[in-house]
Parts: sequence; structure tokens; C-alpha cells
Amino acid sequence: MTMTQTGDDKEPWVDPDDAPELTDEDFARGVWFEGGETVEEVVSRVQAKAKSESPDAESPKVSTTIRLDADVVAHFKAGGPGWQTRINDTLRHAAGLDRDR
Repeated sequence: MTMTQTGDDKEPWVDPDDAPELTDEDFARGVWFEGGETVEEVVSRVQAKAKSESPDAESPKVSTTIRLDADVVAHFKAGGPGWQTRINDTLRHAAGLDRDR
């Protein structure tokens, strides 16, 4: 149902219930967006990241729990992102397992 607001300079108001029903064809032509990216781009990015972190990697990581002194953790966290990798590198060096050998 179309209704006109008072005044000649106003756009007519269209009741959203008068919109035609969307068909499967309409949805097939549509593109879904999430955060400015198409859903296909998001899926592709996530799959690429998952593939690069695959357990089939040359040196897979093992999830573990270890208790460390608070000041040790604070020292590595102060360096910003990658602090867990820096702890791993330090442990590898201490154990004589440096990768550049």
C-alpha cells in the first residue's frame, strides 16, 4: 500500500509489506558480505590460514600446559605479539635444538 505524507515535496512512503517476495533466483544472484568482504573471500582467507597451520606442517606444534614464573611470562609478553614463539625459540636454543644448525 502506498501512502503519501503530508506536503507535496515529500517522497511517497511505501509499506515494506508491499515488497515482492524474494525467489531462489534472487538469492542465487546475491552476494553476501561480512565486515566489508564477500563471504567467499572470508571463507578463502580462513581456509588458506588453516592450511598454512596444518598439522601436516614440517614441524607441527604440540599444545601443552606449563607453569612459568610470572616475571618470565611478563618479559616475553612485553615484546608484543609472538611472545609464545619467542619462548619456544628460547627453549630450543637452551636445549641445543637451534633450527639453523
